[in-house]
This record gives sequence, structure tokens and C-alpha cells, in this order.
Amino acid sequence: MKLKFIIIIFNIIIVFFLSALAFIPAFAFGSGFAALFWRSGWPLAFILAAALVTLNAFFLINFRLYKLLEREDWPALADYLEQSVLYKGRYSPRRLRLLLNSYLVMSDTPAVIRLENKVGIARPALLEANALIFGTARILGGDPAGAADFFRLRLEKSAGKKDKPWLRWYYGFSLILAGSFDEAEGSFKALAAASADPLIAGLSAYLLSAVLLKHSANGAECRSVAEDSRKRVRKALKSADGWKREAEKIETDVYAAVIKKYIDEAGAWLFNGAAYAGQAKTETNVDRSEYE
Repeated sequence: MKLKFIIIIFNIIIVFFLSALAFIPAFAFGSGFAALFWRSGWPLAFILAAALVTLNAFFLINFRLYKLLEREDWPALADYLEQSVLYKGRYSPRRLRLLLNSYLVMSDTPAVIRLENKVGIARPALLEANALIFGTARILGGDPAGAADFFRLRLEKSAGKKDKPWLRWYYGFSLILAGSFDEAEGSFKALAAASADPLIAGLSAYLLSAVLLKHSANGAECRSVAEDSRKRVRKALKSADGWKREAEKIETDVYAAVIKKYIDEAGAWLFNGAAYAGQAKTETNVDRSEYE
């Protein structure tokens, strides 16, 4: 349903309730009761009216933005957001993420890098908050080594603060794509063994088994960590449906869309192919050519 129809329906509902508050007490119970009712009920009417005005003002202010989103006109949307974010300096989290996503949909990695440089100077906290998207753009642009350096720097800056498991996972994934298998193995062993997120633990275990095992100097340990993590994830999620439900929680995020096929492959490996038959690739090597 288009946004303007949602706004119209909301307006109709609010106006109906305001009309009901204004006229029904007088018609149903007389003017005396209506006066008492209005004295006690005016706060509700005020809240409804304020909600109506606020929603319509917000919609009118952002009308062009939502129109471009509905049309999926990514070049026009990117141009519109550039005017707001880059030239007017309105670095709001919502507009920044929309601009980033627009660039990624258009596969405009150089634009992402330019935006990264500007945000790093103007609003470094926003750069850190959106590090997954910025780093993912480097992978999509065929620069896994640059992505690994980017994620490594983010992790070093956040050392001692709240852990960022997806940053750690993408750091390891970038290392695989860059051919740095020994470093990737250490990163994924830690995540497979200790991550509380079943998706991260399962994906890490899968890549240890399917990709890193053949490059490992200690294959027995690599296989053991992968199998222990596999058992832990299976015990936590019970079935392939549980894995799919976990995946659905992040399916709208760009960083998850990039690795969707690996999520499917990991589900097949974890649960012996149940509910994933025919979806996973028969070749388990990470396909770096997709990012070149």
C-alpha cells in the first residue's frame, strides 16, 4: 500500500475520533453531560489533534523523499539525499543510511568511499555506527583487503568497549576473500567457539569446515571447533526452521543480503540440508569472483 494512502486512512481515523468526541456526547446524552465530558476529555482530543498535525507536517516535509523511495528511483534519491547530507550537512542517521543503501543498490562504491571520508571528518560517530555498511561496500567493490583493513581499524578503535560480533565476522570474511586464511581461521575459531549469536556461530563454524579446513595448519583443531560449534547451534535452534527464523531477523539489512547464500549454505550444513534442499551450492569454496 502506498504511503499516501496510509496517511489518508490515518487522517480519516483521527478525524472520525475527533468528530465522535465533539458530537456524540451532545446527541446521545444532552448538552449538560456533553459539557462535563468535554471538560474531562479535552486532553485526549488535544493529543489526537497534535498527532494529526505532526504526522501531516512530517509527511509534507519528507514527501519527495518517500515518493522517490516508492518509485525506487535510486539515482534521483541519491541526488536528493546528497543535497541534504553532503551539501547542507544534515548528517541524520536515517538519511545517511538511505544514501548509503542507494549507493549500494547502484553499485557505486567510489561514492560510498567519498561519503565515508566526509562522514569520518564531520560525524565520526556516524561512521562507526554504520561501519558494517561502509565495509560491505568495499567488499562489493572488489577490495577485500581494503575491507579487512577497514574492519580491523574499527575493531581496534572499539577495543575495550561493547563487542561488535558482526564487525568481527565481516573482518574474518574479508580476510578469506583476500586470501589471508591463517588470520581468518583464528578469527572464526573464536567466534564459532564463543559467540552468543547463533547466526554468527553457525556461519563461522560453516566457513571453518567448508573453506578454512583445507588451508589449516592444524586441521584436527579446525574440524573440532567447527563440529563443537555446529552441535551448540543445533542444540540452541533445534531445527532448520529455527535457523531460518534467526536469518529473517536481519534479512532487511544490507550486510545480511550480501551473504545470504552463505547463510543458506550454513543452514544446509548445520541441519543436514533439511528445508534447504536445492538451495545451497554444491561447491563450498567462497566465490571471490563475485566481488571482483
